[in-house]
Formats: sequence, structure tokens, C-alpha cells
Amino acid sequence: MRRIAFLVALAAGCTGAAQGVTIEKTAVKNGSVEVPVEVARPTGAGPFPPLLYVHARRGFEDEDRANLRALAGDGFLVVAPDWQSGRFLERWPVPHDPATEGDVEAALDYLLKRPDACRMAAGIVGYSRGPYYAIRLAAKRPNDVAAIVSWYGHMQNPNAPEPDQIFRVAPEVGQVTAPVLMLIGEQDFEVRRLSAGRAFYALYERGVPVELQVYPLARRAFDFRRDQTPEEKIAARHARERAKAWLVRWMKLSAEARCPAR
Repeated sequence: MRRIAFLVALAAGCTGAAQGVTIEKTAVKNGSVEVPVEVARPTGAGPFPPLLYVHARRGFEDEDRANLRALAGDGFLVVAPDWQSGRFLERWPVPHDPATEGDVEAALDYLLKRPDACRMAAGIVGYSRGPYYAIRLAAKRPNDVAAIVSWYGHMQNPNAPEPDQIFRVAPEVGQVTAPVLMLIGEQDFEVRRLSAGRAFYALYERGVPVELQVYPLARRAFDFRRDQTPEEKIAARHARERAKAWLVRWMKLSAEARCPAR
């Protein structure tokens, strides 16, 4: 019952346009692996701006589907690969499996080739470990990634040794050219805040458009906690608004989040 009530409350924070959103399930192939994918499509004829959604290591859950509906309600065609279940990975994996990066990349290829997607580079929204996939993809394929939104993201290889987790960021941070928005609570894990802070300075020094939004009084995963404080509810709403504005700006969309004119 608590879970149902939470999802109803989360849905209430979505735009009215999300009511017309459709979600379909499909799969993409990466070699011999079949990667489950969910696609959230806005109402209307399209085409729509392409957005890749990369879930956290807790697994792909109903909260993610609510996020997909909200993003599609904002006008984006959202493709979300389940990078765990295709390889039968347990929830909350501690080590990072590099093979899953190919699964996420296969979903990006599928997204960009869909006939209802604008012919343009995609945005990426990632949660927790998801932004690590995002920066890896953006460094590898700069022409295919237009902007990144990181929700309390890990900007270091999870398999890197402890000194690197504390004092360095992933080498890909030195290669990314896509604008990056980082959203994090001030009471998140210290190592995560350090990672975000160092990534901010590294990107800024290279001239990459970057912003780091730190939310006062907000804890780890402030946007979907079942014990959200009043401040965290406001932070979640503000963060969703900032994420949309960032994607619209750097994907060069219209004010209505429609494809850029060619």
C-alpha cells in the first residue's frame, strides 16, 4: 500500500501531458545478449527529441517508469535499457561490469535509429551509477550525445581503487564535450559529493558547459525516498525543472521541447 501511495504521489508531480504517454517494452541485441528496453513515447505524431535513460544500480523499478512518463510528458522520446536483467545481474551490484556498457550503447543506437526520433544527438539522463555510463558514452561518441543530466552521479569508475574514488575523477571527464548538469543533495555520501565537485572543476577548466546544483537539507536519492522531507519534495520538483531546462537548452530544442529546425 505504501508503494502504491508513493507512486500516486510521484505521478501527481508530473505534467498533465504525461497522461497521454505510452510505454512499450522491447529488447535490443548486444552480441548474444538480449537487453530489455522500455520506451516512453509522448502523445502526438512526432518526431520527438531522443533521450537515453540510464537507471541506478538498485535496478529498474516502478520509480524509473514514473520518471520515464514524466520525461515523455515533457516531450522526449525516452529509451531506457535495463542493463542488469539482460545479464542476470543481482540488484545493487558493487563491481561495475564493463560488458553492460555495450548494452547501454546498443540502446542508444536503437534510440537514434527510431523513425519517431528527431535526427539529432541524444540527451542522456542518468541516476547514481547511470552517469558513469553517460560520460563513457559521451567521451566515446561525442557527436551522438548532446547533453547530460546527472542525478547524484558517480564520476569515477566504480572499480577504481579507493584513492582514485576520493582524489580523482574518471579519465572520461577529461574528454567529455557535452554540457553536464549535476544534481545532488548536500547530505549525500561524501565520496559522491567529492566526485561531483572534482568533475565540476575539471569540466569548467576545460570550458565545457557545466553546472553543479547542490540541494540544502537533501539526502541521498532525495527525489524518490519514501520518507521525503518537505525540503526534499521541493528539491525533487526543482531538480526536474532544471533537468528539463538543461536538456531543452543544450539539445537546442524549441520552448515546447520540439525538434530543432533544420
